[in-house]
Amino acid sequence: MASLERVVLTSESVFATVAHALSTERQEVMGLLFGRWDGAAVEVESVMPLPRLDKRSDRVEVTGPQLAEAAQVAESLGLRVVGWYHSHPHITVQASHVDVRTQAQYQALDGRFFGLICACF
Repeated sequence: MASLERVVLTSESVFATVAHALSTERQEVMGLLFGRWDGAAVEVESVMPLPRLDKRSDRVEVTGPQLAEAAQVAESLGLRVVGWYHSHPHITVQASHVDVRTQAQYQALDGRFFGLICACF
């Protein structure tokens, strides 16, 4: 299984991710990260914020159709979906059991797939 050793985010990607995380302090938000693999390294060049579908304020999920659409958008930019991000407003940056399960599902597809948590407020 491939492993990830280095992650680089463009300043635009950092800004977009943090701005999305700060857009609400009452609910978690999430999005997907688009970039390029270079062996065990990845550079994130763009992000795709996703709409909330789960009614619980402390849960975010991506559906199969959302992931398929994101893959098409990334491909149109010459990129791939390489990771995901979500926010933890008013709580720790530590991954929850739900986060760990979600990450494991993504990593089953590609061992380099990674997640970011933005703890804010």
